[in-house]
Amino acid sequence: MIMRKMTLFVGLLVCISSAAISVMACACCVDPGYYQISTGRPTDYELATLEEIKFDGAGNLYESEAGFDGIKGLDIFRKLEETATPLDLNIVEKFLNKAWTFTLSSGGNQGTLFLPMPQTMVRFKVDLHDHEPGTETGLYKELRFKGIVRSGTGLFRKDVVKPTSYFLVFQGRGNGCDSSADYTHWRLELSGPKARYALFGKLLP
Repeated sequence: MIMRKMTLFVGLLVCISSAAISVMACACCVDPGYYQISTGRPTDYELATLEEIKFDGAGNLYESEAGFDGIKGLDIFRKLEETATPLDLNIVEKFLNKAWTFTLSSGGNQGTLFLPMPQTMVRFKVDLHDHEPGTETGLYKELRFKGIVRSGTGLFRKDVVKPTSYFLVFQGRGNGCDSSADYTHWRLELSGPKARYALFGKLLP
């Protein structure tokens, strides 16, 4: 009799645990056709997520078919382009006290951007309808930040004059709940009187 009661008790615990896990999982589930775009102050959870996001160290300069003719600024790299020297961009990023310190180096040249976080951010999540039939709906996600560059040093010094704005985007995939592991790529765009270019790359898993 005691063994039977113990078996029933263990079985009940398993059922309760399974139900709890199922409820937690469903809290992150979304229905097909899901779409969200919203603007607001970053939550404490989102700030913690941003602290966990890390760049993988390699960067790329976005170039259209026009090449450097479509870029304003980065004159040091323009000269390298003219001599057919490949751009080997190394990126170091830190997020501290609600600001990004973004350092780029290449071929002995280095510069740092200081990017204070804006008061509000944009959250974008959408079902791209590309999941397999019978599987959970997956979302494409973006965290978007548009603010003013506080300062630029080194190779950014001539480019950053007031007002120069930045547009930083973290891109990824996942379910309805956010995690730093969801975000796999980044893009940083500068726009100002002497700057018009974009850098992009991957994030560490």
